[in-house]
Amino acid sequence: MSDTAEQPVGIDELLERVREGYERIEPARAYEAARADEALLVDIRYAALRERDGVIPGAVVVERNELEWRLDPRGSHRLPEATGHDLRVVVICNEGYASSLAAASLHQLGLRRATDLVGGFQAWKAAGLPVTA
Repeated sequence: MSDTAEQPVGIDELLERVREGYERIEPARAYEAARADEALLVDIRYAALRERDGVIPGAVVVERNELEWRLDPRGSHRLPEATGHDLRVVVICNEGYASSLAAASLHQLGLRRATDLVGGFQAWKAAGLPVTA
């Protein structure tokens, strides 16, 4: 192994590194941005969590393993909402961890305005923001 090889990191350090690349958004700000049609909320939680806790009205549900294919503006499998690289995407997972890694992945696709929700769906719900069964 050479001295220039990148050393392995733990998940906490990885999260810290990827989050340095963009500004995360709090639930109230995400809600206002979505209401003003300034952001696309994307729920990447798996079905069992959505069934248990509900969903955010207006959020697009995209399973995590499909996220890049659905949001790549150049992709053949993109969502109609994936209109361009300037799209502001707010990725939402359950507690705000997996969404950070997902937002970083979207940055690699050129979606530089992608971010994630601090605290995830649970923070949204705790803030008293709209949730439907």
